[in-house]
Amino acid sequence: MSGDTERVATGAGARTSERGAATRTALLSSARDAFLASGFADTGVNDIVAHAQASVGSLYHHFSGKADLYLALFEEFQERQTLRTTQAVHAALTTGEDEPVRLFVAGARAYLDGCLAEREIAALFLRGDGPPGFEVVMRERLRQWTTRAASLFDDENALVVVLAGALNAAVTEVVLSEDEDVARALAEDVLGIIGQIRRP
Repeated sequence: MSGDTERVATGAGARTSERGAATRTALLSSARDAFLASGFADTGVNDIVAHAQASVGSLYHHFSGKADLYLALFEEFQERQTLRTTQAVHAALTTGEDEPVRLFVAGARAYLDGCLAEREIAALFLRGDGPPGFEVVMRERLRQWTTRAASLFDDENALVVVLAGALNAAVTEVVLSEDEDVARALAEDVLGIIGQIRRP
């Protein structure tokens, strides 16, 4: 293959890749809107592809189905939350903070702030209207989060379980609260209480 032919083939491949990425993004955006408006159970694949101006075939090219779209949205949200909490803990460390509970609170505040900033999508995952087996995915994510939190402490597993449990309950209450101001106040109150917990 000549150099010119290789460049044309490479350019065509890049354009195809860009189109594929754009279609995937459109499908995710459409699925998000549809799930928020109608819930997971009442959203059909045809609703998603029509809004995305895509085909059913393109959806199945990028995803295995409606549940896969839901899980992809969840994973993207969790990636944003992980970035927020990691940055918050790192920022606290750079100021010289080394007390594990205060570092945990810094990460927890970032997580709750993220939930408040993306309240609609966070609520979608907590309402119980997800695909079959999603509760297992949620439990696994909580386990992973607890494992990361445990790295702040020295073999204080009981304390980590208490802190993670308190945060998990706070997330549910904050996200599902009807009033955002009440939710923000509750988040601050919970963080204040967690911050007063002393290591045994």
